Amino acid sequence: MTQIASQSKDFPQWYQDVVDKAELAQHSKVKGCMVIRPYGYAIWELVQAELDRRIKAAGVKNAYFPLFIPQSFLTREKNHVKGFAPECAVVTHGGGKELAEPLVVRPTSETIIYDTYSDWIHSYRDLPLLINQWANVVRWEMRTRPFLRTTEFLWQEGHTVHATKEDAEREVARALKMYQDFDREFLALPVLTGTKSPKETFAGADYTRTTEALAKDGKVIQAGTSHLLGQTFAKAFNIQFQDEKGEMQYAWQTSWGLSTRIIGTIIVCHGDEKGLVLPPRVAPVQVVIVPIYKTEEEKAAVLGVCLKVEESLKSQGVRTEVDARENATPGYKFNEWELKGVPIRIELGPRDLAEKKAVYVKRYNGEKSSMGIDLLETTIPGLLEQIQGEMLELAEKRLAENIREAETLEKMLAILDEQGGFVKAAWAGTEEDEKKIQDKTKATIRIVSDEKWPKERACIFTGKKTDTMVYFARAY
Repeated sequence: MTQIASQSKDFPQWYQDVVDKAELAQHSKVKGCMVIRPYGYAIWELVQAELDRRIKAAGVKNAYFPLFIPQSFLTREKNHVKGFAPECAVVTHGGGKELAEPLVVRPTSETIIYDTYSDWIHSYRDLPLLINQWANVVRWEMRTRPFLRTTEFLWQEGHTVHATKEDAEREVARALKMYQDFDREFLALPVLTGTKSPKETFAGADYTRTTEALAKDGKVIQAGTSHLLGQTFAKAFNIQFQDEKGEMQYAWQTSWGLSTRIIGTIIVCHGDEKGLVLPPRVAPVQVVIVPIYKTEEEKAAVLGVCLKVEESLKSQGVRTEVDARENATPGYKFNEWELKGVPIRIELGPRDLAEKKAVYVKRYNGEKSSMGIDLLETTIPGLLEQIQGEMLELAEKRLAENIREAETLEKMLAILDEQGGFVKAAWAGTEEDEKKIQDKTKATIRIVSDEKWPKERACIFTGKKTDTMVYFARAY
């Protein structure tokens, strides 16, 4: 049997074991980079397909921009270059010669895209411009973990341009709602949404909106972000347009993105002691059928039925696989498919054929039951949707149970040490105050809530009266 560390006793090792032994990814020979294996990449393809559908439904079109960015582009916006300079990989030589200007391997694409936009945009008739890019990016991380934080990762990055601040803000809100709905509906993942504190705001943005999910170890993880860039980059890259009055105006911009970190998010938010637990909609294999037999005669009969069931389920759009391996026992197969998080396992043996029934097991809670073999084709699709809903309900309950209030720093620290999760508090501090709290507690403000306290409270750090509500947490 494949063994993994205990989730409750050694969460970091459990995570690494799941990534390795569920064959999601492995470390490459390049430090900090990963090889995404077929099973892990299949999850990303499902994420990509669903999110791409939602992006295009909003009228956003896909394009592609260069991997290399002239170093001078990054310096045009001081906060942007300050934020990304430590993470940049820089190319100084090409074709055996020193380059006239070093090239940065993109850590994010604002600068190279916006230089292009300055050529595309001239009139209010050119707006809004709604573009998305699926790409890889490189950020030179010192401490890496597959999917959660790697030097190179895959993502989508939306970059939109608008005539007014109001239009840009509507786009920021739309993109955030898209991520929130995607998380809930496709990943069975409830998230908290709000605005990042100034300390955590994207480099160069006016403000950042975020979705934050709760992991099983009590830490939280950023799932997707949407930024109002204002006119900062428009002024740096001369993105101007002639308005309806014939006057020149600087454009308003947004950017938003979600990366392969979402696969790590699925692992840490849904996984259990047996390994990965996948919501049906994002599972590469939704149903695995395990044949059970002893003799060649039994094998022929059982495999024949298994293949017919597979064909019938595939005809209903169910991603199904028969595990007919000869060199593995049924028990080994059960363990392996549980580790890989397949939502439903169907077991079929001679006795089941005689009774015209099939045993099935729900992965997320281990519940075992049976139904008529002739009912599988019509029942399994609905059962998968039921499991998707049940997993969301379970995750919502866990999230609600792990949001607590604290009025003092001491209480917050006690909650974080003993229980983890989100800590709701009043806030009237500065960026420097948040840094001091992080030094003391290892927690940051994950969101500044849209909700206000009904009555003003004393700030958890400064003691000043405020109605601003924030959520602190320790994060990946």
